[in-house]
Amino acid sequence: APHPTPRRRRLGIAVLAAVAALLAMCPPLVAAGPAAAATIDTNASYVLVNRHSGKAMDVYDLATGDGAPIVQWARNDGAWQQWQFVDSGGGHYRLRSRHSGKVLDVYQHSAADGANIVQWSDLNGANQQFRVVDTDNGFVKLINRGSGKALEVWEWSTADGGRLSQYTDLGGANQQWQLVKLADGGTPPASYPNPGLVTGDVHAHDPEVAKTPSGTYLLAYTGDGIPLKTSADRTAWRNAGAAFPGGAPWAHPYTGGGNQLWAPDITYVNGRYSMYYSASTFGSNRSAIFLATSTTGASGSWTNHGLVIESNTSDSFNAIDPNLVIDDQGRWWLDFGSFWSGIKMVQLDPSTGKRLDGTMRSIAGRGGGGAIEAPFIYKRGAYYYQLVSFDLCCRGAASTYRIMVGRSTSVTGPYVDRNGVALTSGGGTQLLAGHGGIHGPGHQAVLADTDGDILFYHWYASDNSSRLGINKLGYDAAGWPYVY
Repeated sequence: APHPTPRRRRLGIAVLAAVAALLAMCPPLVAAGPAAAATIDTNASYVLVNRHSGKAMDVYDLATGDGAPIVQWARNDGAWQQWQFVDSGGGHYRLRSRHSGKVLDVYQHSAADGANIVQWSDLNGANQQFRVVDTDNGFVKLINRGSGKALEVWEWSTADGGRLSQYTDLGGANQQWQLVKLADGGTPPASYPNPGLVTGDVHAHDPEVAKTPSGTYLLAYTGDGIPLKTSADRTAWRNAGAAFPGGAPWAHPYTGGGNQLWAPDITYVNGRYSMYYSASTFGSNRSAIFLATSTTGASGSWTNHGLVIESNTSDSFNAIDPNLVIDDQGRWWLDFGSFWSGIKMVQLDPSTGKRLDGTMRSIAGRGGGGAIEAPFIYKRGAYYYQLVSFDLCCRGAASTYRIMVGRSTSVTGPYVDRNGVALTSGGGTQLLAGHGGIHGPGHQAVLADTDGDILFYHWYASDNSSRLGINKLGYDAAGWPYVY
């Protein structure tokens, strides 16, 4: 996904003016007061303000790479100044950058006074763990677990770009930090953003993605044998064959003898990938959802485990567009559906991945067979969010797909939109719609990544081709998502 254009740090009037302008547009989203060590919220983002200089801990030059220096800079509440405390146990935390996903690190495990503080991939090393120690007046000290030294602004600098280091704990103001907890959310942009930068093999329809154990990305989408793509950085993508390169004869009764399979949903859980996918023909509810698994995710490595649920022309639902959601209690649920009577949910047995019982719940619909499909449910904070696609897909640049959202405190619902209208009664708050040359964005999925929640979807270009769309999700003060 795209990152902001790197800024070159230059002291002077131009920078100060830019910071002032940014602050005017995006005022700090401050909670009631500073957090103490005993009250750190590991779900929140914090800005760390130095007591001596009044400046904020900052990833220099908006860097995303390992080894980038950590400095102080005039506070602007950008993502490069936002940090999440990740619990390492024993009263220690890693500080993860919201911008880069990397954590605060004492370079090369140094134990020396003056050692550089950088960002690095999260290895949970002792040099990446800090104990939060209360001082007076709401400030804290951050003591590194590996060295026992305190995080400080080097040589009492007050300048933008002043480097951070570690030093023997002297209790100085340059070693004290105010933890400013940001409100849960930001300000949605005035208009829908374009899809973020993606390169390489970017044609996809109904995309869904999983993060691999090595930190790369595996994406599956609609096509013959379920095509796959991989990426090391979520930006550059390459084709990686198909899950079933030899075809899928078991699905032929539903596909009219073809090997095109639809709308795969892929999850890495319990040491393997579980993929639910659908087989049907356009406009028919003679459809089926199957399960396959793989330990590697590679082309040809997938084992089909057979039918999970099917629908027939006599049924009032359509068994396509599956999505696996695992709730806070570890229970497995499958939501699915398209047109007909809307979106359904069944419970699964985690040991088999198949249906646990005969109960089927309705969780969204537009009534009268209205255009709704492609459900996706994910958990953030206190809420389960259900995304669905309204209106018409698969018409190239004439597609009218748009992404809608509702939420519930229970995985099974009821889901309601921002205005309190139930999704089962046609409700839904619009999250993303076509604009300019971006046509019919939809069939969405959300990945909780190290730098936040990431929205994947397809959209159509004016040449009628389907493209991979990736953007970040933010959340406003009321906890409703927006795309940026």
